[in-house]
Amino acid sequence: MAVRMELSRILIAETRDYQLIELREVDGERRLPIVIGLFEAAAIERRLKGIQIHRPQTHDLLSNVIEEMGGRLDHILINDLRDDTFYALLMVEQNGGMVEIDSRPSDAIALGIANDTPFYVEEHVLSANN
Repeated sequence: MAVRMELSRILIAETRDYQLIELREVDGERRLPIVIGLFEAAAIERRLKGIQIHRPQTHDLLSNVIEEMGGRLDHILINDLRDDTFYALLMVEQNGGMVEIDSRPSDAIALGIANDTPFYVEEHVLSANN
């Protein structure tokens, strides 16, 4: 079973190679910290603040491709944790069906933030991390 989550916070320190985002359970207390790269953290922060840039970035490009191909990003699913690495899926509704696209969680979240897309985490991922 998947648990609805929301972005709780993002911690950026440009002096480190890694950054931290934290997801929080919508109807509960559990949290899920995920280590991500600086560029991904900056993209998420930019999207949260609504900062527009002149040319499409990678996440903008992917959003445009999904839309132009007749799809809609339905939700993000963080579906696994293996060897300290999180795995995620972009769940894209297209032609009445659901297409699963493998993604890094940071990229999925950056894409989802701009589209107000819901985030879910599989129960076994939350349990392994708490």
